[in-house]
Parts: sequence; structure tokens; C-alpha cells
Amino acid sequence: MCAVNACQGRGAQEEGAPRDEEGPPVNDDAIELEGTETPSVPIPEDGLILLPLRNFVAFPGTVFPLSVGRARTMAAVEQAIREDRKLGIVLQHDPHEEEPGEDELHKVGCVAEILRFVEGHGDGSHLICRGIGRFRLDGMIAETPFLVARVEMIPEVEADRVRPETEARFQQLRALAVESLTLMPDAPEGLAATVAEMRDPAHLADLAAAYSDSPVEERQKVLETIDLNARVKLVTKMLKRRVDVLRISREIGDQTRVALEGRQRELILREQLAAIRRELGETEHGVDEDISELTAAIEKAGMPEEIEAQVMRELARYEQMQPAAAESALIRTWIDWMIELPWAQPLEEPVDLDEARKILDADHYGLKKVKTRIVEYLAVRRLAPEGKAPILCFVGPPGVGKTSLGKSIAHALHRPFARLSLGGVHDEAEIRGHRRTYVGAMPGMVIQQLRRAGARNCVLMLDEIDKLGHGVGGDPAAALLEVLDPAQNTAFRDNYLGVDYDLSHVVFLTTANALDTIPLPLRDRMEIISLPGYLEEEKLRIAKRYLVRNQRAATGLGAGQVRITDAALTEVIRHYTREAGVRGLERQIGALLRHAAVAVVEGRQGTQVIGKKDVAQILGPRRFENEVAARTNLPGVATGLAWTPVGGDILFVEASRMPGKGKLVLTGQLGDVMRESAQAALTLVKGRAGKLGLTPEIFETEDFHIHVPAGATPKDGPSAGVAIFAALASLLIGRKLRSDTAMTGEISLRGLVLPVGGIREKVVAAAAAGITRVLLPARNRHDYEDIPEAARKSLSFVWLESVEDVLEAALEKAGK
Repeated sequence: MCAVNACQGRGAQEEGAPRDEEGPPVNDDAIELEGTETPSVPIPEDGLILLPLRNFVAFPGTVFPLSVGRARTMAAVEQAIREDRKLGIVLQHDPHEEEPGEDELHKVGCVAEILRFVEGHGDGSHLICRGIGRFRLDGMIAETPFLVARVEMIPEVEADRVRPETEARFQQLRALAVESLTLMPDAPEGLAATVAEMRDPAHLADLAAAYSDSPVEERQKVLETIDLNARVKLVTKMLKRRVDVLRISREIGDQTRVALEGRQRELILREQLAAIRRELGETEHGVDEDISELTAAIEKAGMPEEIEAQVMRELARYEQMQPAAAESALIRTWIDWMIELPWAQPLEEPVDLDEARKILDADHYGLKKVKTRIVEYLAVRRLAPEGKAPILCFVGPPGVGKTSLGKSIAHALHRPFARLSLGGVHDEAEIRGHRRTYVGAMPGMVIQQLRRAGARNCVLMLDEIDKLGHGVGGDPAAALLEVLDPAQNTAFRDNYLGVDYDLSHVVFLTTANALDTIPLPLRDRMEIISLPGYLEEEKLRIAKRYLVRNQRAATGLGAGQVRITDAALTEVIRHYTREAGVRGLERQIGALLRHAAVAVVEGRQGTQVIGKKDVAQILGPRRFENEVAARTNLPGVATGLAWTPVGGDILFVEASRMPGKGKLVLTGQLGDVMRESAQAALTLVKGRAGKLGLTPEIFETEDFHIHVPAGATPKDGPSAGVAIFAALASLLIGRKLRSDTAMTGEISLRGLVLPVGGIREKVVAAAAAGITRVLLPARNRHDYEDIPEAARKSLSFVWLESVEDVLEAALEKAGK
């Protein structure tokens, strides 16, 4: 029995029973037993000192520890030790009652003798007690300074060992006790063998109940059950439940040990706990605050019913999983995405066209046709808000205000603005999202921007749509077809979300620098709006109205602290920038204002004025000079016009002759089309040798070299045919071409000048380069209306029907 008693002492501590109260700390001097002056309470022969406990039931035949701290309890223990009396351990009904009376105590308790007393230091004192027998309360004798009651001892009834039913129950109880000890991983060695030898059913029943982790009310019921057969039956039921839990725990432990071998012990215990709760069906009562918050957020999100039901199913799966499981984090992230997406349709404010015009005029200078088309677009949105509005594509060189136009449209519509950069995107999954099975999966860029905007009717600008890539991950342009098609985007399915999302309320805008790199099916879904480059006069006005103001605010300067003259701005535009837009101009203005900021901080008084002469001191030597006159000062040099993805530009065509055999040499990284144009130009010159005063022998005794400078830049296209012809003719007849004239156009072998594209961009580039006269194909007259009015006023135009018109218009007069 010694082993059993030792084990029972440990078990009582694990049960959380050893402390009967948590009152104020007791002075250690007050619990000295020797020399104490605490008066004794007269106790009759049938009286018993009571020790009420909150959450522990003592049983006869068991050894258990107790901790005491309050003065009332210590007085009772003190007198019991001094007079060698026993204690009555009884359970109180309300564990929160500090000083329970007779009505707050259970009627049946356990008489215990004190085996050892250990005085504590700051955390109460400790007793080691042994249960002796049961008692029943029969009235109170005293309640101060501690409880003393009159009790009736309850004798233990011998079991009827003769009846087969009693013997069978006892054997079942003993077998369950042995099995539970065998299944317990921390049971003391040899304890199961000791229990197997026990022959006293009363002792075994009390011992098993003391070991049980059943609620304290069930253990009290065992203590109050006097009939031994009923008591054995009750404890057998409790122990059977305990064995079932231990069996499941052992089974789960074997399964998880194989799957999680090598993991930390804490993770294994969490897996076992989660599996046990699933087996017992207790998870419904374990809904924590996090699950409640997620449920409320899902209901508040405004999802369609079928989508909300799917999210709720995933939430139920998430609730069943342990936090350490990898899939738990994946499901939680998916649920968060679904909650944070805008599902409800917000109320839309009506579009005010006058306000829209003011917004466009305040944010952008010029662009009259573009603004007119945008106002028309807004008017249609107002009249038919649910209609399928066209998708506008702003095409133009960098820095002309394509993205800022999208912001202005969002401002006019009173909607949030989101921007999605498509430059370099080469994987379809970046548009449509990755499937949730992939590590690090995320929704596509469209869904991400909608969550960031927080509204399903936002203005979403797809920037640089002409720079989409194409790789092994699929074609992102094909994914955009579904996004931009009004007939399909009402049920856009992102691979990560796995549900249909309605994009029909999104206002899509796109930008591009060139159209030729946009796939035709994608281009077919958009309405193209071209934005031309700015002229010098327009750049000056933009700088004065917008750029100086913005950069002054960025540098912290006030309007009265610095002023940039118009001459200085013109100097920067002509000689420090060469672009279709104004980004470079804004950077240079920023450099000027930063120089002024240094002067202000150093304490210079008055307004800092930056004039034309100051520009070179601040920005350094001029970066661009007007080379047209210098380069065309010799025969054989023509000024052509070219189109690039970033706007128009001028180029020089140089022709040279040398002794040879009529060979044509082409340099300057010319493409196949441009090489063929040079061959055609030489053929036209040969065919008109007589008209030009040339002898046919010259084409057999000399070689001709055509070079286009800026050799590091590839060049191609048919529009240089007119310039090449003019350069060759000028070289051979020895007359210079006019330095104020630039030309463009394709030539045919019949001598006709054919139309080309990019007229507006080329004319703007000519005006920016200081050209005053432009030769254009006559068949491009319809493009004249697209040329900015300022360029039309500053340039004179000559329309070409044939190469004869080229020579007449481009060559200087004889004798000059």
C-alpha cells in the first residue's frame, strides 16, 4: 500500500486540489505551534473541525497534500495539531464563497488525519493528510474562529462477494484501472501491478475516483454513494470514459508520430488535442473570438449568397484545423482576401460635365480633342451608368499626361483611382492569379488593385499595355481579353479566389506608347485616343502654369522667394531637353529651384530671380544645339523626319561619292525596308540622270555611300525614301538642300511620293528642332487637321506628288 499512497499524493497535486483558499497572506509568526497564545475552542467528543475546500474531494484510504493560508483555516489546523485531532475535509458548493456556512457545504465529507505539517514562507503552509472514513454533517457546533460540526461517521459496507454480479463488476473495475495505468505515459513504474493485486473493492473504487479527471461534482457523488455496488458501478463508468480517451490518444499518438517524427513535442500534443476534440464532437463549443469576428466580417462583406456559403464552408474547415497546420494559414489568408474585397456596389454621385471640364483644364494644358472625347465619355456614363462603356486607350510618347488623364477622369467620376503597370508582365498568372495549391500563391494584379482601391466601381488604369511580355507561363494579353471584354468580365474568375467576380462596374483605361506591339484582338477592344507631343510654346505654358508650381512646392519655396523668367524656361526647353513630353523639363526646373533653395537657406534676402544667363551656371553647358544649319551646309545632306515610340524626331541623311564601280554602301544600322528605299532612290536618280544633267558613266565609275548618323540606334521604315533621294540628287548635281526644310515620304519606282504615318508627331518634332518648312506627301493632306494649331502657324507646308516636286522644293536656288 505504500506505493499506492505515494502515488495518490502526487495525483492530488495534479488535480489542482491542494489549495483550499486564496485569502490574504498570513504572518508566519502567527502559525507557530510552540508558545502560541491562540485560545483553544472547546470541542465535544462528537465534534469535528471542518476544513472546507473549493475544488477537491478527499477519499478514504488516500494520501493527499493541502495548502492553507487564511487565519481562520490556520487556527483550525493549529488546534487540530495541538490536540491531536482529525480534520473533516468537505467540499463547498460555491468555490467563490470566502467563509462558507453550513448551508454552503456538502453533507458528506472525508475524515482525515494530519501526517505532516510544513510551515511555508510567503505562500501558506502545507499539510500531508490521509483519508480515514466518510462522515455526514449533523449540525454546526461553532462557526468562529473556525467551523466545528457535529458529525455522524458512515461505516463502510462490506461488498457481497458471493453474488456473481458484484464479482464481475469488481473485476471489470480492476481491469479498467490496470489498463488506464498502462495507457498513461507518466504512470509510476509498478503501480499497475500493485493495483492488479488489490482485493478490496471499496478501496479500489475510492482510489480510482480520486485519480479520475472527472468534474468535481461527479467525484463528490462517488463520495456520497454509500452502497458499494452502486459506487463500483459509478466509478466503472467514469473509468471507462477515461480509458476510451486514453485509447484514442494512444491511437492518435501512433498515427501522428509517424507523420510528424522529429517535430517538437509541443506540436505533437497540439495534434493529439485537436484530434481528440474532433472525436468527441466538442469543436462546436470551442468557437473563439477570432472565429466570431471572421463570421461577422463575412456576413458584413455583402458577398453573393453562393460565394458567402463557400467562404463559410472554408471557415468551418479552418476552425477544425490546429494553428500549426500549414493548410490552416493558407485557408486563413484566402478568407481574409475574400473579406477585404469590395463586394457591395457603392452609391454613385452624378457626373457634372462642367466640373469635369474644369478638372481637365486645371490638370492639363491643351489636348482639346482629347478633352472633348473624355467629356463625351463621361456624358454617356451619366446617361447609361449600367451600359457597356468603351475602353479608352491613351497612346502617346512618355510625359504627355496619359496617366494623369486617368486620375482626372476618376476625379470627375468621384471614384477611387488605381493603377496597374503591365510593363514586363510575361506570365498569365500575374493577371489571373496563381492557384491556391502553389506555395506563395496570390490573386492576380487586377484583384489586388481592386482590394487596394476598396471599391468595385473604381477607375483602373492598365499602364503600358503595349509592353506586355510573352513567356512560358502563358500569354497575359489573352488573360486581359476576358478582363476588358464587357461580355465576359461580369464573371471574371481569378485562379486564387476560385469564384466569379463581377468586373463590369470597373472603369478600365489603358495607356501605350505605340500600337504596333499591342495584339490585334486586344487592340480591337479599345478605343484609341492619341496624345501628341508638346510644342515649345506649349511646354513654356505648361512649365509656367504647372511645373514651376509643383517643383516649388516640392522644394518648400514660397511664391515670393524665387522666380524663373520666361527666357530661362525657353533656354531649358531648347537646349537642355529634347523630348515629346515634359518630364525631363520638370526635372531641370527642379534643379533650378534646388539651387535657389540653397540661397534662401543661406540667408540671401529678396526674391531669387533665375534668368537665361543663370541656367548655364546651374545646369552646366548646353546639351542640345540646333545642328540643322551646320549639318546641311554641304551638298548631299538632307533632313528627314522619323517616328519613334516616344514621339517624332529629325534625322540626317548623308550621301557621299568615291571612285568605284557603281556600288551602293549603306551604314547607320538601317533596316531592310530602309535599305530597299535607298536602292529605289538610287534607281530614280539613275532614271533621271539626263534631267539632272548627269552622264550615265558616273554610275559605273563611282561608288555611293549613304549614312544615317546615330549609328547605335536601329532605324527602319519607308518614310526616309524622299530624304535619301534628295540627298543623292543634291550630291550628284552639287547643289545644297535648304537648311530650314525637313521632309518625309515613301517613294515608288514610278517617281510618286506615297503617304506615310506619324505625320503629327513628325511635324511637332520639326517645329521643336527649329525647322520652318516641311515637305509632306500630298496624300497625307487629311492629317493636316490633326497637327496642333501652334505648329501649323509656325511652319509652312509643301505637299509632294512626285520626286520632281521634292527637288523643286528642297534644293536651294542655283547660285546660292
